[in-house]
Amino acid sequence: MATLKELRNERLRKLSQLKELGIDPYPASASRSHNITAVVDNFDALEGQTVSVVGRILNIRKFGKIAFIVIRDQTGQLQLFLSPEHLKQLDPKAGRLGFSELPLLDRGDFLEASGKVIKTQTGEISIETSSLRLLTKSLRPMPLSVEGFTNKEERLRRRYIDMNVNLDVRQRFIRRSRFWQATRDYLNAHDFSEINIPVLEHTTGGADAKPFVTHMDALDQDFYLRISHELPLKRLLGAGFEKVYDIGPRFRNENYSDEHLPEHVAMEWYWAYADWQDGMAFMTDMYRYVLEKTFNTLKFKLANFEIDLSKEWQQWDYAEVIKEHYNLDVYNCSIDELKAALNKNNLEVEKTENIARGIDKLWKNIRKDVAGPVWLINTPKFISPLSKTSPDNSNVVQRFQPVIAGSELGNGFSELNDPIDQLDRFKQQQNMRDSGDEEAMMLDIDYIEMLEYGMPPACGWGYSERVFWTFEGVTAREGVPFPQLRYEVDEISRAIYPEIKLD
Repeated sequence: MATLKELRNERLRKLSQLKELGIDPYPASASRSHNITAVVDNFDALEGQTVSVVGRILNIRKFGKIAFIVIRDQTGQLQLFLSPEHLKQLDPKAGRLGFSELPLLDRGDFLEASGKVIKTQTGEISIETSSLRLLTKSLRPMPLSVEGFTNKEERLRRRYIDMNVNLDVRQRFIRRSRFWQATRDYLNAHDFSEINIPVLEHTTGGADAKPFVTHMDALDQDFYLRISHELPLKRLLGAGFEKVYDIGPRFRNENYSDEHLPEHVAMEWYWAYADWQDGMAFMTDMYRYVLEKTFNTLKFKLANFEIDLSKEWQQWDYAEVIKEHYNLDVYNCSIDELKAALNKNNLEVEKTENIARGIDKLWKNIRKDVAGPVWLINTPKFISPLSKTSPDNSNVVQRFQPVIAGSELGNGFSELNDPIDQLDRFKQQQNMRDSGDEEAMMLDIDYIEMLEYGMPPACGWGYSERVFWTFEGVTAREGVPFPQLRYEVDEISRAIYPEIKLD
């Protein structure tokens, strides 16, 4: 079997021959009158008419005086029927290939074909090609089938190949696009304004996460890549906006897992003069809208969970759930009692363990078995430093989180707008950070200043593409088109480009 280098050399020879014939193997323009699915679906109306289609070659078969080429665009695949009788001769000026030049084509090349819509003697819808143009000459062959490209590491490194041979992977990202489009549509229909906010921040906050750090030469200062959209969007509420949101990447310098990536896309909205109860009702409907638009259903089988989002959502009280499972009072337990509960349940106990982190670990141990949909409410204040305290119980905040398929798939609360209270909570977080908790929030004095000028009561909400990954039934890396991997160059490429320093 020929090696990749040998196959590439043969294609380079064909490339050279095409150029000698005067054919531009990489022209700038293409002409298409119909996508492939439109031709197939509308055969009765188009039969006998001349159309132009484009696509990548999947297969070439030549039988003496006739040939068949199967091409595929994003919508589907179609057969080209070629013969010297119908195919125009070589015309380099027009970029057109004749029948004699077909041996210079390979699987993976891109073509433009024009001709009549017909059915062959075997009944297959085809284009009786009269004009054939090469749009792109490929130098490396695509794998022949899904079975030829199954190595997970290779699939993630060369996702452009993966999406060519595994069409279900390509369809996944069409659904991912629909997910975010539906998110926008729902918010826009409810009078929210999408306002993009900075990715680089002097002080980052809005979540418990370790940030990435970069340096801006123009200002000669370090900046953080945002870990959340929250604080800038709430500054917009202070600026007079009443309904705002942003969709874009956020960055958290933490380990990979099946549910988390250091870089991922997220959305947050903020709604002035609304509270957490308004937000919970709003998001119940929004989940139903977005997921039905994305997947065309509200009933899902995810791992061992059967989930129906059309049914009424339960509400669980945080402290009551912890008490029921561990017989632990979250408001009056010592660090030793907490560590004992962690040990008893085979959960990690860290040197820098604190009440907030430990209680959160206990909750997550419960969460992993919850099918949902459930709204987790009445979160303890010490776990949620940016939420407004409940007027009915000073120990809890007005926070709501959806629990579905063992995960928390979002986060919302009545926003804290008391600058003195917020500063006290920031100080607590900063003390935790100074004690070694790299995920604790930074004290953002500029945000405190904004609150002192005044921010209206508001509800805020955020979710990430983890919602999509969960309902798609894939891990985080499988759920994004190009996941970060350790940089590597394979030995084949090193051999092909020996003159280039690739380290």
